Amino acid sequence: MSGRLCAFWVALIVLLDQYTKQLVLTHFELGESIDIVAGLFALTSVRNRGGAFGLLSTLPEAWRVAFFVVFALGTMGALIWMLAQTKREDRWMRIALTGVIGGALGNLIDRVRFGEVVDFLDVYVNDWHWPTFNVADSFITCGLIVLLLVTARSQEPTEESAGE
Repeated sequence: MSGRLCAFWVALIVLLDQYTKQLVLTHFELGESIDIVAGLFALTSVRNRGGAFGLLSTLPEAWRVAFFVVFALGTMGALIWMLAQTKREDRWMRIALTGVIGGALGNLIDRVRFGEVVDFLDVYVNDWHWPTFNVADSFITCGLIVLLLVTARSQEPTEESAGE
């Protein structure tokens, strides 16, 4: 996968993420929820001031926003560097990095615009709810899972090295 194709997919991820968030901002009141699959999945308009699972949400706003913006920029810089170092033939590694970069950029846009992230995908069973998330979070999570699998697979001993 070429660098241009990676950039295209990052842009597509960001557009999809921002479009879905704009739909939620336009059509939902904060806290409003609509069941899609009763007892399992709903669209629920919430805001996340913190990081994953609301971490650091109680920091003063200026510190919190600055921290997450700097963290996101640093992380994306490292991921872009990794992507640039990854061979075109390492398709799954490039797909994984592209997903994480696109998702991180989508959430970064929210933090810069609103000081918080728009979340709306609510997975639950009865009264137990997974933390509400968004499209960007989905790409970050899937990208990290693929990245871990690719990395683990590359660490497996080959038949040649097993005989040494």
